[in-house]
Amino acid sequence: MPNTKSAKASLKKSLKRRERNRGRRSVMRTYIANTLESVEAGNLEAAESSMHLAVKLIDKNVKWNQLHPNTAARKKSILARAVNAIR
Repeated sequence: MPNTKSAKASLKKSLKRRERNRGRRSVMRTYIANTLESVEAGNLEAAESSMHLAVKLIDKNVKWNQLHPNTAARKKSILARAVNAIR
């Protein structure tokens, strides 16, 4: 537990940020999973629309320093290859 006033404030900030970051990461992972599920089902239209949102969220997570740029590139590449495979 924090001992000083500033440590208490820092703890509150870190908890808020943790929740925000968890939510952002969760939404990104959900859209990635939706894209891959649509690919498995062979639904090209749904796969393309969810891939568009997934790529957007991946790029935003890079901007927020939650993902390394190379990790983001790898995730986007995996999605693009999966969607192109059912075209």
